[in-house]
Order: sequence, then structure tokens, then C-alpha cells
Amino acid sequence: MFIDAPLSVERQAGRALGTRILRFNGPLTLRNLFTFQDELRQGLDPFVAILDLAKVPYMDSAGMGTLINYYVHCEKIGIKMTVTGVSSRVMELFKLTKVDTMIPLAATVDEAEGKA
Repeated sequence: MFIDAPLSVERQAGRALGTRILRFNGPLTLRNLFTFQDELRQGLDPFVAILDLAKVPYMDSAGMGTLINYYVHCEKIGIKMTVTGVSSRVMELFKLTKVDTMIPLAATVDEAEGKA
């Protein structure tokens, strides 16, 4: 079942200097929590962090908690973070928890880069 699938991450630099794009592929769940956290911590802190969730079919409360913690970390040290490509299923969790009103969202990575 896709909920138990592994999580993989593609890292790339954005168009603007200091922009880091993380493209997640797989569920953001308790099972994949350490992979998710490790990817968010790797490397130097960028000026702009774009988390692309277009290939994330499912997120549980552990994944959401990690995402919120990373957002708070970004806010504290002046990183502009945007989440892109949120599926309708994951968006339901964002709306239920009201995270959609807290974390900046964009439809695509291109849109997020344009706002940065």
C-alpha cells in the first residue's frame, strides 16, 4: 500500500541564488519521519526553501508536525518557505489543521520561485 512506501527526495538549486528545492516522492508519514527530517536539515540553510509535495500521495500527523516545525525554524532564522504541488488529499489535512492559512502555498515550483 502507498502509505508504507519509502520516501525519496530530489534536491536541486532554484533559479535564484540561495534557493533550495526539495521534491518529495512518497508518503510523509511516521514510517518515513527520519528521512523527511534528515532531508530538511541537510546542507546550509537557504534564503528560500521550496518543498514540492506534488508526488506525496499521503501525509499523516507526524509528517504534518515535521512540516510545521520546519516552517517555524525557517521563520525564526529568516528563510522564506513555500510548499508547492499539494494534492487534494493532502490539502484536506492542511485545511483541517488550518495549516493552509499559516504556511505559504503555491501550485507549482515555478509559481513559488516567481514569488520569492
